[in-house]
Amino acid sequence: MAKYLPCLVCNQSDYVKRKGRVRDNPDLDILECLGCGLVTLSSFEHIQQGFYENSGMHGDDRPSIENWKQETAWDDQRRFQQFASLFADKKLLDFGCGNGGFLERAREHATEIAGIELEKRVQDFYSNEIKIYAGMDVVPGKYDVITAFHVIEHLADPVSILSMLSALLKPSGKLIVEVPSANDALLTLYESEAFQKFTYWSQHLYLFTPDTLKKIGEMAGLKVEKVEQYQRYPLSNHLHWLSMGAPGGHKKWSHIDTPDLQQAYADSLSAMGKCDTLIAHLQLKE
Repeated sequence: MAKYLPCLVCNQSDYVKRKGRVRDNPDLDILECLGCGLVTLSSFEHIQQGFYENSGMHGDDRPSIENWKQETAWDDQRRFQQFASLFADKKLLDFGCGNGGFLERAREHATEIAGIELEKRVQDFYSNEIKIYAGMDVVPGKYDVITAFHVIEHLADPVSILSMLSALLKPSGKLIVEVPSANDALLTLYESEAFQKFTYWSQHLYLFTPDTLKKIGEMAGLKVEKVEQYQRYPLSNHLHWLSMGAPGGHKKWSHIDTPDLQQAYADSLSAMGKCDTLIAHLQLKE
């Protein structure tokens, strides 16, 4: 019987294997902790030193920065609209800023912006436009708002990372952490076999539940103001998965997604705790 490392959250070593497979590394098992519900991969050894710095996340089909920004534009714009009121006329730091699309939108709204990104080509791309730091240890000063959008699930020790980020917060500052949910409706409500064989990725070391995300924040020494359910992908995407067994429904069948219908569907999933995304609002303890 395979031996696995103790759970990051509850330190137990009892897991059940989840249905599905890791799409780019089928040798990895998908494990759900029986103690707390944290979902994790059976090994992190495939993430070698320098992996993210050298654009390993993109595989062999690495897009240009401009093409990458086009791919993420919908999420960058959504996040800007969703959190603009928090960083208006304030200092903003985006941890794991990726291609910088969110920061480009935020720079006219915040008094100061900066990013932290391991990928070297992003640092070079913005060298004369936006300050992109290679690590937390070289960031000067403190910030009113720090964002971390879909990044801590890539890190073997998110507790330590959140703790280090907290040192960059002003006393009244806020840390916004967005992560994929372990209870995504396509995984745990509809149990789409096609989705279960697609969504797990070797670079997503963890999937979180509201309780495990809250616990991660508390373990990092932070006050958890709230953990929200948020649905990124609309009804069209889910219908396409269930009928066609493939992604892309939100592009092919977007006529389905009227604002009222999409809001009602998102509200329904949120009430069941089945959204695809969790957002934690964290603060320094008083």
